[in-house]
Amino acid sequence: MRHKILIVEDDEKIRNLIKDYLIDENYIVSEAENGMEGYEKFFSEKYSLIILDWMLPLKDGMELCRDIRKLSSIPILILTAKTLDEDQIKSFKNGADEFIAKPFNPKLLVLRVDALINRCFPKVEIFSYKNLKINFNTTKTYVNDVEVILFPKETELLKFFIQNKNITLSREKILNEVWGFDYFGDIRTVDSHIKSLRKKIGKNFIKTIRSFGYIFEVNDEIKN
Repeated sequence: MRHKILIVEDDEKIRNLIKDYLIDENYIVSEAENGMEGYEKFFSEKYSLIILDWMLPLKDGMELCRDIRKLSSIPILILTAKTLDEDQIKSFKNGADEFIAKPFNPKLLVLRVDALINRCFPKVEIFSYKNLKINFNTTKTYVNDVEVILFPKETELLKFFIQNKNITLSREKILNEVWGFDYFGDIRTVDSHIKSLRKKIGKNFIKTIRSFGYIFEVNDEIKN
């Protein structure tokens, strides 16, 4: 899986520098030159991480960070000329995951990006738990060693649960993260897909949290 990163930075030279280094590391890159464009692009596509400048025209980075964090847990890396401790504290309080001060070493920035991506998107290739086994490379799923056929969105949904195992997830978060912010369907889409998924893999893996959402619970037996 190639991860897509959104760079929101008004300095074209810095944007191009970051973009070139990220592309060299096999990332897909999208760009925005001001806060409003960054806000619009965030909703138009699905990203794995955002690199966000603090001082932006039209909509500053802290405001954009707060707005995004209300809707998504996407990793946000703040890139700024502000270097005081209180600036770092403010960025973290507004929902940032990482803070890098300008001027910066682009190689170090890429390493920070790699660390955030690896933490938030663990590389699950083979998942095995109880009588359930999924090979995400081939998208084949087995229950009691018998293959069951999942639709692509069911596979994506199951992988999202596994990546967030033992975490209670709201229906809204599942819908936004799996279907995307530009999806105009009803929230009941989540319920119908989970109902179908349960019929195929069994009812005991995905538990309902009443009036909120779902959780994929595992214990120490997990292997992946």
